[in-house]
Amino acid sequence: MSVSRLLALPALLVLLLLIVGTNEYAVARPSRRTQDIAYVAATATDFSAERHRLDVYTPRRKAAASHPVVVFIHGGNWDSGSKNIYTFIGRRLAKQGVVAVIINYRLSPDVQVPAMAEDCARAVHWTQQHIAEYGGDPQRIFLMGHSAGAGLAALIATDNHYFSRLGLLQNSVRGVILDDPAGLDMYDYLLKKQYAGDEQYLTAFGRDPQGWKAVSALYHLTAASPPFLTFVGGKTYPSIASSSQKFRSRLKELGVSPQFMVLPGKQHIPMVLQLYWQHNVIYRQLLPFISKSSR
Repeated sequence: MSVSRLLALPALLVLLLLIVGTNEYAVARPSRRTQDIAYVAATATDFSAERHRLDVYTPRRKAAASHPVVVFIHGGNWDSGSKNIYTFIGRRLAKQGVVAVIINYRLSPDVQVPAMAEDCARAVHWTQQHIAEYGGDPQRIFLMGHSAGAGLAALIATDNHYFSRLGLLQNSVRGVILDDPAGLDMYDYLLKKQYAGDEQYLTAFGRDPQGWKAVSALYHLTAASPPFLTFVGGKTYPSIASSSQKFRSRLKELGVSPQFMVLPGKQHIPMVLQLYWQHNVIYRQLLPFISKSSR
């Protein structure tokens, strides 16, 4: 089965997420949403009025100290998806004392993956500069993503050049939560092209094998990379399962003990849908991971 059938946002997923989002407005929400904030200057030559936007979800309950921050990057095959679908993630995180930042980024075919990763890094930079205004701690910024979004999160967390290009001396990401990550090793995937339809990814990734390697987080891992908390569906696509295992093995080779969990019976789409429920296993592991990695 082609991985495209896994990563794209099918009509059923969109419908389910819209139902979930609609339900969000029918229940009490102990959070405050500030939406459609531009994280790129409107005067920038590449500014996108739609895609260079983010939403911030802040806990309503006042705290003595600043809250940790999670920046969530949506999936969608590198050519679809929107922050507006994932309001439930922002609400659930805020309810549990986390300031959540849900972002848009430019998509294929308008741009290729390096520009998508650049957008994600710009959103993190905006967060570092402004999140204190929303009760967040700029020293405790974590990334989280599902599918293609998880691959982008892993990439900017491990390849510091995305931040150095912004004039930053260091990568501010304290840790990364990967939810059924796609694209961790697109170099191997595109060299093999095992599935019908794999040519479609050349639109987003280009035709240069060295470019495929450059945007694959696996090849940027070092012992100094931030900690990873990874969840993989027991019934996800083979390419996601295998690349996630390679990622885990590489961390072990570097002397790192990664937190890695396979969720039995879970397919790719339910891996993100489960985030609607506050007490699901990902949130239960995420909160202590953030606490530990903040020290």
